[in-house]
This record gives sequence, C-alpha cells and structure tokens, in this order.
Amino acid sequence: MAHMIRSSFLAAAVVFVVVVLLSPFAAAQLRTGYYASICPNLEAIVRSSVKQSMAQSQIAGPAALRLFFHDCAVRGCDASIMIVNSNSDDEWRNPDNQSLKPPGFQTILDAKAAVDNDPQCRYKVSCADIIALAAREAVSQSGGPYYQVELGRYDGRISTKSSVVLPHVDFNLDQLNSFFSGLGLSQTDMIALSGGHTLGAADCTFFQNRIGTDPTMDSGFAAQLRNTCAGQTFAFLDGATPGGFDNSYYKNLQGGRGLLGSDQVLYTDLRSRGTVDYYASNPGTFFYDFTNAMIKLGRVGVKTAANGEIRRDCRTPN
Repeated sequence: MAHMIRSSFLAAAVVFVVVVLLSPFAAAQLRTGYYASICPNLEAIVRSSVKQSMAQSQIAGPAALRLFFHDCAVRGCDASIMIVNSNSDDEWRNPDNQSLKPPGFQTILDAKAAVDNDPQCRYKVSCADIIALAAREAVSQSGGPYYQVELGRYDGRISTKSSVVLPHVDFNLDQLNSFFSGLGLSQTDMIALSGGHTLGAADCTFFQNRIGTDPTMDSGFAAQLRNTCAGQTFAFLDGATPGGFDNSYYKNLQGGRGLLGSDQVLYTDLRSRGTVDYYASNPGTFFYDFTNAMIKLGRVGVKTAANGEIRRDCRTPN
C-alpha cells in the first residue's frame, strides 16, 4: 500500500492532514459507463497498453498500482502525482514519494498516448481515469480480481511537495487507522488495501532497521533478508508469490514474514489480527473486500469540470 515511504517524516503530521473528500456532485458524476459514447474502446486500449508495459518490465504493474494509492491519498484521485513542475515543487519529488518507480509513470504515459492515438478519444479522457484503469489492469493481469472501475474524474492543476503526507513504514495500527479514516476508509478497507503489497518490492532502507531487532519478525526471515540486502538493494514485499496477486501477503504476516513494520503490525495487533487470519484463509473474501476498498479509494477528492481539466499531457496542466 502507500507505506513505502521514508520514516523520517513526522508521524504526527498525519493528524493535520486536510483531505478533500468526495462531494455529492462529484459522486454523481462517477459511473462505470462514463465514456461509453465518448471513447467506447477506452478500457480495451488501456488493457492492451498496460499488458505491453507489464511484458516489458516486471516493475510496471506494481508501480502503476502504487501510483493510484499515492495519487488518491494526496489531494484526491486527480493525477496530481504525474505533474512535473518547472520549479521542481511537485508531489513526486517529495522524499516520501521517492519509492515510486519510473516504470509506473511510464505505464500511465504510454496508456495515455495509446488512448489519444484514437481520434474518437483524443484529449477526452483524464489522466486520473487512466491511472484508475491501469491500477485495475495491474491487479487483474497479475491474477487478481477484475472489477468495474467508476470513471468521470477530471485532472487537478496543482501539485506541491508540501501537500504530501502519507503513512510511514513504522506506523502502528492507531496511526494507520487515523490516516485512512481521513480518506473515508475503515480499518477493514485499510487491511484489504494493504494486500496490494502482494505485488512489488521495497528498498532495503525501508526495513533494514527491523532485521535482528524486531521480535515480531521471524528469525529465519530476518537472516534471509540480511543476505538479500547484502547482494541487492531491495526485497519483494511478498517473497512467496512476488509476481502474483493473491492472499499470500496475509499468510506471510501470520508467520512473522511481513517485510514492513506497518505490514506486520496488522497481525501483531490483536484488533486487526482476525481480519488478517480471515483473508489468509478466504482469498475470495479478500478479493471482494479489496475491490470494494479500491472503488471507495477511487472516490476520494474527485475533481469536476469546475475545478479540474482533461490534461493533454499528464505531466503538465493545460
């Protein structure tokens, strides 16, 4: 989930997050058939483009999924994470977003180019909607659930470093719940979304401090990670099935093999352990809850024609 960030940022800052929640008007504009007459081949175009990106890079899928989390959690789902400002003051250059990988951004840019290559669709589909669709494709094409994506978002015009406040790898359950409740999400939603860590990897700097010092980490797993980080700079978030979207993440937590502290705490804390156990034994329920949580996350901070636009270039406001 959006836990892969630098722990140096003050954890207390999350209390002061100002989140623009979905307005009734914005909620009404989101629907699954939004582009049916505007760009009828949209989903097929994005599906094909993401498939090609994932074939070219094993990082592309997980990175695109993580972009959706990091975008929606800051200023809402408005593709502000994609903006590159000439003064270098933008979200992606905040230290907390340095874990986001270039293949994720490129996956979105390629999908946008593919959509705009269709004359019927050109400059009519928002970057925010393409990110939402690409995230779904990253999940489904990795063996996870296929779900209907609500569409109709407009792109935001603002992106600043100072607006970025995200969960940290050392958050406890109360801190995680505080952050996600600010997005209108429940503890169950948060635990389900954390299952997105069945895909992708984390740099060793995000978890090395736990190796040999955190009693909740399995000793054998700690030794494995020590060897891994001696030879490379990262480890898979789900070492059991790193390329597949499944419920192995939760089984890993049961065995003390959660990579990040903010992952393992979901099992260590008795208030959330029951949900972890249930998802570990019931993959269908995990898929169902993950789908619902993704839909709810996709409604956060949605822009309308009144305060947004359809960007021609995802990196630059019009």
